[in-house]
Amino acid sequence: MSTTRKNSRSTGALIRRFIPYYKPYLNILAMDLLCAVLTTVCALAFPLIVQRITDLAVQDFRSITLDIVLKLGLTYIGLLLLEAGSRYYMQSQGHIMGAKMERDMRSDLFAHLAQLSFSYYSETKIGQIMSRITSDLFDVTEFAHHCPEEFLIAGINLVVSFVILAQMNLALTLIIFMSLPVMLLSIVLFNHKLRDTFKACRFQLGEINAQAEDSLLGMRVVQSFANEELESRKFEAGNQTFLKLKKRQYKVMAGFHSTTRLLNGLMNLLVIVAGAFFLSRGQLSPGQFASYLLYINLLLNTVTRLVDFIEQFQRGVTGIERFFEVMDAPLEIKNSKDAKDLKDVRGEIILEDVTFRYEEDGAKVLEHVNMKVPSGQNVALVGPSGSGKTTLCNLIPRFYDATEGRVLIDGQDVKTLTLKSLRGNIGMVQQDVYLFSGTIFDNIVYGKPGAGIEEVVAAARHAGAHEFIMALPEGYDTYVGERGVKLSGGQKQRLSIARVFLKDPPILLLDEATSALDNESEMLVQSSLEALARGRTTLTIAHRLTTIRNADVIWVLTDKGLEESGSHEELIARKGLYYQLYRLYTQQEEDSGERRGALHMA
Repeated sequence: MSTTRKNSRSTGALIRRFIPYYKPYLNILAMDLLCAVLTTVCALAFPLIVQRITDLAVQDFRSITLDIVLKLGLTYIGLLLLEAGSRYYMQSQGHIMGAKMERDMRSDLFAHLAQLSFSYYSETKIGQIMSRITSDLFDVTEFAHHCPEEFLIAGINLVVSFVILAQMNLALTLIIFMSLPVMLLSIVLFNHKLRDTFKACRFQLGEINAQAEDSLLGMRVVQSFANEELESRKFEAGNQTFLKLKKRQYKVMAGFHSTTRLLNGLMNLLVIVAGAFFLSRGQLSPGQFASYLLYINLLLNTVTRLVDFIEQFQRGVTGIERFFEVMDAPLEIKNSKDAKDLKDVRGEIILEDVTFRYEEDGAKVLEHVNMKVPSGQNVALVGPSGSGKTTLCNLIPRFYDATEGRVLIDGQDVKTLTLKSLRGNIGMVQQDVYLFSGTIFDNIVYGKPGAGIEEVVAAARHAGAHEFIMALPEGYDTYVGERGVKLSGGQKQRLSIARVFLKDPPILLLDEATSALDNESEMLVQSSLEALARGRTTLTIAHRLTTIRNADVIWVLTDKGLEESGSHEELIARKGLYYQLYRLYTQQEEDSGERRGALHMA
């Protein structure tokens, strides 16, 4: 969880990459900065008004006429109204500009996340990603709005104040401004510490999100094992770590603010002592002395505002850094420059000398695999766990790319095809069914966005799901709950099949689609799968070997590659590895059936 500076990107580099997000809103930004300038006019004019009145009073208080007072008063009221209007624009349109930039960044972030490969999500916690999409970008909104304003206002106040004060007394002005670098040095010294503490807290907050999500999504398992206390202890450990980091952060902030307030007080003392000296020697008028005190307070307020803004600045920079960490994650699977659409698909699949490993130096999952699936053929993949069956299927839609060799569809290397057209022609039904939070209709129509209710109902009928759907109180408008928790395993699987029926792809990949179901649900789903596979090129990964007896060809995969291939009858007659696997499976099924029968009799 180390977040040392050497692993952080420079602030300047991050801001340079962030600046293009201002481009669509340059008109708003220009008006916002103009308003920021106008808000400083009132503050800069007030000391001059005080100086004018004080000097007139010292010289001859009778010279302060009603006309002078009214002119000065009306001028100041005009400046106040100008400041109020300018501040309203800054607070409304400036914040809206920041919110629009936040929206743009969140859209870019989600679009990039949608293109990242499976390997990224296998290594990154969803809670960390959610933290970057939400809280991190909120702080970027505040940064986008306030950063240009605060630095512009500070610059104007410092420059204009120096010019005005230098005309009154150059020596005193130089003394005061020479002490400002001490304050700026303290800001720089604390700046790096604040950046580190904010980044560490952000990371740990992401860890807490990930832990909470993991526990809450698995709450049924947690409660079934009565492990509520265990999950609470795990959560509390992360919570305590966050508290420790927060304590460190607040200690750094306390040191930061205390130091700057001390330096503020010392500067006020310097102005009083040095100002009194020049006043006593006649080198400063009483009005100028009063004006000096007001301008110094203005300068100190400016520095204080910058000090207070540093916390927000660092939150924003940290959010920007975490944003670009995700945006810089490489797209391992992407369209080639000359990628073309896959059209008029027949469905022939060929693997040419395919080797695959998940990591560059990792073990080979597939090695020199050569296979050919003719158009419309139903091929079953069987073999021990870890033999690469699922990996082989994942190479076809390019969820991963082969380390060596080629995967071809209708004679075309999948790497030369656009991902949208490639995956649009492939349907997948997996063991772990994912349903989105929404209605049954929403989940089926996901297979063909924009399809009408007639098409959805037809797909559900083909999948054998229409009857159970209509038996539900709200039919196709029934809410399925998060991840489909309100439905049984068999019902969820039939909805996923209906989704693929609606998509109507020429190529079908079935990854142990019935292995998690009970016997009754398996029979219903299996008949739906057989209907779905009819007329399509189909690859079926099977755990229950009795479900693939009717496959055109059965491929037997091991860690050595393709060991056997042939029909069920041919492989049984050969009495090789498939024969052994089938005998083992049928014996287990018989034993399981005898145990169920004994329990039933009892």
